Amino acid sequence: MIDGARRELPAYDPTCYLCPGNERVSSHRNDAYTGVFVFDNDHPCVGPAAPAAAEPPLGIYRSRPATGLSRVVCFTPRHDLTLAELSCDEIVNLLSVLQDQHRDLSARPDVRGVLMFENKGEVVGVSNPHPHCQIYATNFLFRTLEIEAAAAAEHFRVAGRTLLGDIIDAEEADGRRVLSSRSQALSFVPYFARYAYETYIAPREPHPHIAELSRAELVDFAEVLRETLVRFDNLWRMPFPYVMVLHQLPVGASADGFHFHIQIHPPLRKPGLLKYLAGPEVGGGNFLNDTSPEEKAAELRAASIVHYKHATANV
Repeated sequence: MIDGARRELPAYDPTCYLCPGNERVSSHRNDAYTGVFVFDNDHPCVGPAAPAAAEPPLGIYRSRPATGLSRVVCFTPRHDLTLAELSCDEIVNLLSVLQDQHRDLSARPDVRGVLMFENKGEVVGVSNPHPHCQIYATNFLFRTLEIEAAAAAEHFRVAGRTLLGDIIDAEEADGRRVLSSRSQALSFVPYFARYAYETYIAPREPHPHIAELSRAELVDFAEVLRETLVRFDNLWRMPFPYVMVLHQLPVGASADGFHFHIQIHPPLRKPGLLKYLAGPEVGGGNFLNDTSPEEKAAELRAASIVHYKHATANV
């Protein structure tokens, strides 16, 4: 089923391995948590138990162990909510937990990258709707972030300014693609959007990672994130699916020019209609967007920042 009107979910699901107090597949039992809950993934993609050596491949190929840690972060004990339905205070608390997680994981001697991401919606392969994200702390660099850090450093060397800072200046000068703006954070559909509703959320000041944001910055960042996600849900009055990734500086890399931000990649062009990657994208490496970012930003800007479920409840 491509994400549409989601079936009604209970506030607590006794069969859900993320709900408070429930037993997971590993036989570990979740805490009876009332806020944000973090645990080591029972089926980690990377971890300390990674095979020390694989059978050597033939020819020019090479392989090495993928060690590190994989963690799951439950946003709330409520099984029936999404990140868009949490209050600003709850999102600030979540972001504070992610700050602590980054400090902990990036300090480990074998970690080179800390990737934090949320996959939301069945259309992107999520089997459990309980609101949560994942963290991969790895002994290797994720290629996108490695390239991004190198491009940011080169732009800073040549221009003396951050690349994302220049992008923010261009977006605000134009104004048509800005979705939400606060004194210390903003969100926008970038001029170069690859997906119809691709969105960036950034603090105005450059930081290498989320742990460097001050409390005041975190509050503005949380409010901009909340408003943006509510606009997504209100667009088609449904839980809006996406892949959301925190773009953070690789551990030990030069911070010159790097500007922490979030990228949100929604896969739907319309309700029930996926953005399919075809020849130009898969084969050529260039994305074709069949609409303008100004048009999609206008649709989102027209959406209310009061979640449609709350608006209905208040009628």
